[in-house]
Amino acid sequence: MRELKILAVVVALTLITYWGVEPFAHSQMHPHVEKADFKFTDVDGLNGLEGNAANGETLVTSNCTACHSIEAKGFPQVMDNASSAAAYGVTPPDLSTAGKLYNADYLAAFIKDPATASKVSHKFVDGRVHPMPGYSWMQPQEIADMVAYLQSIAPKEMSNKEVFTDACQRCHAIKYADMQKGTMASFTPDENIKSYMGKIPPDLSQFIKSRGHEYLTTFVNDPQKHLEGTAMPRVGLTEDSQNQVISYLEEVGDSKKAEREELGPKFLIYMVIFAIFAFLWKASKWREVH
Repeated sequence: MRELKILAVVVALTLITYWGVEPFAHSQMHPHVEKADFKFTDVDGLNGLEGNAANGETLVTSNCTACHSIEAKGFPQVMDNASSAAAYGVTPPDLSTAGKLYNADYLAAFIKDPATASKVSHKFVDGRVHPMPGYSWMQPQEIADMVAYLQSIAPKEMSNKEVFTDACQRCHAIKYADMQKGTMASFTPDENIKSYMGKIPPDLSQFIKSRGHEYLTTFVNDPQKHLEGTAMPRVGLTEDSQNQVISYLEEVGDSKKAEREELGPKFLIYMVIFAIFAFLWKASKWREVH
């Protein structure tokens, strides 16, 4: 019994120390931020307007296809990635999946004022302007129509990799996803993205381990929460799209997670059984001594 009492005291002191130190350390290394706002309540979005996809088609194809491709509707990329990156600083996205990837209110706000919606107005001062012009001069109903059109042509389902490719790969590489062929490199050449962002965005192959699921959930939704003044824009993904991006990061950077989580309970059960047998063996040996 004496040994059990000693063990209980050691365990209690360890838990008290851990409980007192770990939360404080965590709060210093990872300050609390508000949860992700997937309704984007702070943007000037649709404001309840219902869009007309037929009208939106005319508006999108006449205003957007000079820079953006819409492969799903037969509008190919105007310039190759290198040329478009040299012209705009970053490769413009194909709009075929925008209606699925992005929150509708965010899309509307972005069309009106890209820098404000994506929270990067601080980058565009002293004569610098966002490469995409704002369409705040349009009528709110026209903006709603454009959003409705983008939603109408968007695919119903996308794989995790497809979501990552369309949402993140214009700026970020994830080389561990394809080490042999290099197809998961950033679409925008390094020299262009460095000039546009201030530095080369990090490769995301191991970000699920270096940052963790909780951090990424809030960071992608609003990078300014963690890194005030960062050049990374708020992407505007829906909750489902963001979850798919993070799932893909787990597939690439933590592919053994499921196996590890499955092994954990089995290992703990083994340790408990081993501890019981060890205690019974010790008790039998010391009984002979006494």
